[in-house]
Amino acid sequence: MDDHEESRRMEAVAASSESLPPDAGTQRAQTESHDVFLQVDGMHCATCEAFLESIADDCTGVTDAAASYVTETIRVEYDPTRISADALCDALSPLGYTATRRDGGSDNVLTAVGQSRRQDETGGRDIDEVLGFRYAAGVIFGTFMLLPYAVLLYPAQLSSFFGDGTLGMYASASGIGGGDGLLILPLFLVLTGVVLVFTGLPLLQGAYVSLKMRQPNTDLLVALTVVSAYVYSTIAFLLGRIDVYYDLTIVIAASVVAAIFYESLSKQRAMDRLTDLTISHVTDARRYDADGTTTTVDVSDLDPGDRVLVREGERIPIDGVLAEGECTIDEAIVTGESLPVLKRAGDDLVGGAVVTDGAAVLTVSDSQSSSIDRLITSVWNLQSGDHGVQRQADRLASIVIPVVVGGAVLAGGWSLVTGSDVSLVVLTTLSVLLVGCPWALGLATPLSVATSIEEAVTRGIVVFDETVFERLRNVDVVVFDKTGTITTGRMEVLEANAPADLLKVVADLEQRASHPAADAIATAFAQEEQASEDPRTDSGVANEDNHRRAERITEFTSHATGVEGIVEDTRILVSNLDLFADLEWSVSDDVETRATAARGVGRLPVVVGRDGRAEGVIIVGDEPRAGWEDTLTQLSDRDIEVVVLTGDDEAATEFLATHPSVDHVFAGVPPAGKTATIRRLQSRGQVMMVGDGTNDAPALATADLGISLGGGTALASDAADISIVDDDLSTVETTFDLADAARRRVRQNNAVALLYNVITIPLAAVGLLNPVFAMGAVVTSGGLLAANSFRALLGE
Repeated sequence: MDDHEESRRMEAVAASSESLPPDAGTQRAQTESHDVFLQVDGMHCATCEAFLESIADDCTGVTDAAASYVTETIRVEYDPTRISADALCDALSPLGYTATRRDGGSDNVLTAVGQSRRQDETGGRDIDEVLGFRYAAGVIFGTFMLLPYAVLLYPAQLSSFFGDGTLGMYASASGIGGGDGLLILPLFLVLTGVVLVFTGLPLLQGAYVSLKMRQPNTDLLVALTVVSAYVYSTIAFLLGRIDVYYDLTIVIAASVVAAIFYESLSKQRAMDRLTDLTISHVTDARRYDADGTTTTVDVSDLDPGDRVLVREGERIPIDGVLAEGECTIDEAIVTGESLPVLKRAGDDLVGGAVVTDGAAVLTVSDSQSSSIDRLITSVWNLQSGDHGVQRQADRLASIVIPVVVGGAVLAGGWSLVTGSDVSLVVLTTLSVLLVGCPWALGLATPLSVATSIEEAVTRGIVVFDETVFERLRNVDVVVFDKTGTITTGRMEVLEANAPADLLKVVADLEQRASHPAADAIATAFAQEEQASEDPRTDSGVANEDNHRRAERITEFTSHATGVEGIVEDTRILVSNLDLFADLEWSVSDDVETRATAARGVGRLPVVVGRDGRAEGVIIVGDEPRAGWEDTLTQLSDRDIEVVVLTGDDEAATEFLATHPSVDHVFAGVPPAGKTATIRRLQSRGQVMMVGDGTNDAPALATADLGISLGGGTALASDAADISIVDDDLSTVETTFDLADAARRRVRQNNAVALLYNVITIPLAAVGLLNPVFAMGAVVTSGGLLAANSFRALLGE
């Protein structure tokens, strides 16, 4: 590593040691001012964000609002003495939006954690049912209408175009035309209006919002087309003409709503893949009362100075100080450190950590919160302030709509100048809108999104936000957490170089220890011993055997870095080189060399000895995941900078620091430091974070793009934009391949979407446009869009 790289590395490490500045929202949640987090069903684009924020800003008592359609959340800062949270819900539920409190009625956002995306799932089902009902109604009414429409109107319209007297007589005999006027069209007028208002309501809502916010989108494109077709047809009917486009209104509205419905179902199916993830938040605590008994209370009811009992295997509910005795704590979920630590009376205990050995009696600290709670709050604040990205089709719509509307006004004005009556001027204006609006972009977008999400899910990749693929293509830096992401997160015995009889004794001794390395050693060599004996199936015999082994240990001492004991009159020491030196046990050069070499490649050397002399080394490791080198190499080949962050020390990351595809490794980084480092790296480009644990959640939310592995916690998944269901690191590269393929599909679909206009505009320009031809253009462009969308993105 050259001096320049070393300088940058030290700068980032310094940044990693900084604590995040207190977030205003977090501080308000802990004092009298309030932040409330609302779930808003129906929010699906950046225009919705801006609309809902404007409504919130207009409410009395609201000082700030930040919405994110990515999480369907709006965070509102408000004065509870001037407006209530329930009133905010009512105000933010206009035009088909439905706002509800994520926290179930509590002003403490921390109680909302387990309800984030899993609560979205329930609400999502309701929205899906409404969309499905609208879609079904459109199909039923549309089918009912289009059959007689095709049988009666199409022949008449073709007759009018070709001047065929036979078709004209057929139309008259059918009751469509004649001296008494059009007889069947009033029915089409009424039923088409029902379909337009009921089935097409989501489109009309989106169009209204886009107009109000002056941000044209695809909803407005579709709405202009279907409304123009309906109004044109109604005016034509009143004038006694049969060039009506009621069929376009029905087919386009039903098709686009169907695509939106399919997109919603695809997202819901993606969410269903995550329902089995765990929650790390603790809501109850076992408080020691004055009479010496324990009472289970809500964590929020604890006061500073209260004593809380946490039994072995339980998660610490709140930050505090160990009041008495000692215990071993696994803080990996909070700190990222892969090895548990021994805690003695007076040591700090962090909420969210797990007691792995013994029991903890802690005194509640003055903060009355837990580290896991602060991580949760950080994630919520980061997410709710993370605005979505405007879709490519919406950006195109914002360019096309002014052009089309301008052309319609010019055409109508020219018609008026040339002496046409008002009815013809209106029809001319509407016809330009009808043939000029690329409405199919509104169909192409949800189809592209839905099929991309579906294919991602089949490959074990859950995508929460349709703009993920677009953002993924702009990534400049990929940051990996080490433990549980690049590595498996599970300690295993990889190698043992010690006498067999000593290993058996060590296994007995390690059964009393409580850290993962001890478990790995005890499991490995106890199993070997059992396998060499006759199989035993009787539990009583097995218990007797375990008791016999326990009696062999006449003395046991737990050190911070190992264990010591007397087994059958022999003193045994199992630890690292430092403890052997502190206790003045002799260590041969061979043992020291083996231990040092193992540490240098990121493995944990456990030195074992007896009666004052080291006799061997057991190599324990958190092994890298299969294919990790290929994944990092492929990312490097894409000219993406690869960075590794970890709570482990530098010795455990040496194998990564020397890898040619890894640009930087930052060791000993706490969760707040990870977030700070991500922010520093963002000055160099778009940053993607890959992690698996709760301690990674704030960094995942801070990054421009976050990926959580399937073995991670629910909080990590909620903070991420992508969740890999399986613990397959190679899938990270697959997401980039999917992103590239998704871009090609979007471009293809946008091109196909313009086919309708390619057909209808020339026909209209030369005066040959006919409703039958227009319907043919709709079917052709829609069919090609569907066919292209349902092709596989990637080859098998």
